[in-house]
Amino acid sequence: MTLENKLRFGAFIAPFHPLDENPTLAIQRDLELVQHLDNLGFEEAWIGEHHSAAYELIASPEVFIAAAAERTKHIKLGTGVSSLPYHHPMMLADRINQLDHMTRGRVMFGAGPGALSSDAFMMGIPVAKQRDRMDEALDVLVRLLRGEEVSHESDWFTLVNARLQMTPYSRPSVEIAVASQVSPTGARAAGKHGVGLLSLGATTTAGFNALAANWGIAEDIAKASGQTMDRNAWRLVGQMHIAETKDKAIEQVRFGLEKWIYYFREIANLPMVPDDFAGDPVEAYLALGSAVVGTPDEAIARIEQLQEESGGFGCYLMMAHNWANWENTKRSYEMIARYVVPHFQQLNVNRKASMDWVRDNKTEFTSQTRAAVGARIVSHMMEKGADNISPQIVALITAAAAAEPKKD
Repeated sequence: MTLENKLRFGAFIAPFHPLDENPTLAIQRDLELVQHLDNLGFEEAWIGEHHSAAYELIASPEVFIAAAAERTKHIKLGTGVSSLPYHHPMMLADRINQLDHMTRGRVMFGAGPGALSSDAFMMGIPVAKQRDRMDEALDVLVRLLRGEEVSHESDWFTLVNARLQMTPYSRPSVEIAVASQVSPTGARAAGKHGVGLLSLGATTTAGFNALAANWGIAEDIAKASGQTMDRNAWRLVGQMHIAETKDKAIEQVRFGLEKWIYYFREIANLPMVPDDFAGDPVEAYLALGSAVVGTPDEAIARIEQLQEESGGFGCYLMMAHNWANWENTKRSYEMIARYVVPHFQQLNVNRKASMDWVRDNKTEFTSQTRAAVGARIVSHMMEKGADNISPQIVALITAAAAAEPKKD
């Protein structure tokens, strides 16, 4: 038997925390979520970087990762993503390289242009230049993180014989992935350098439509650049909340989904929620089909749909949205680990084969067991008599002996 590639699972933690919450406790809960994921066997957690708009509270994914790494054992931790125009590439590369050593290779580097225009505005960075600056910074970051010496003159940073003073712990460097939503920017950057692709909003209508196209763009650019793309390094981010029944799941997300919708409709400049739907916000959003709010079987069906639509990918990341309360949120991740992950990682293939084999041979195995037990009882009776043997067992043994064919 040949097993298929093991689809990995994890979470993309922006995070999203409504304005009525204690921010100190909210960040603490994000750390607890990563611990919970690690205990459940999830493979990855990606941590966002944001500086305005009040919901996405983590300003430094590197600081968060350093704390999370001390609380976990196995899960890999990525910047999801570092906004390249906001940092001098040398400083960012050095922080990531330090984490590579501190985590013994558990850190991953996610790169993007910066999602919130308000962040760029506060730093005097023209929004129109964010993607160009991301491309320019990534060109030197890839080389720095491989331990190379780099000199580069730019209108916003300078490198003169720059080199990380510690050789990378991971070889040839930490794993790198570029964020992609609908535009081809991320796909082109990933292809140019032959690094991973991190597809955000993969379950939105636009995200579904862009999956195969963006991967094709990445492969075309990679081929022209002398690189190759690895589908195992492609990560898709989607929205899920799972419970025992669909009705229960819908009721649970009423705790926080409307606040999340408000953030994207009224505050953030990201196309997660359309402007033109009306009525009950929860019902209207779920009717869009972007999120799976239901049972493990529905989660399995959506991921299979993504596999077909994309042509195959390496990791599914659940967007950490806090639509349900903390206990139900943890329960949702646990149900995914228990009932969804095994389907895609073939964890029960051998168990099923073993069960089928025993079932198919039950008559023979039962006959052999009874014969073996009966022989031992007969041996005891011949030595010690039947005084301490149940009359029913004696009758069964006698009947079985009488039924056996006589030997010539």
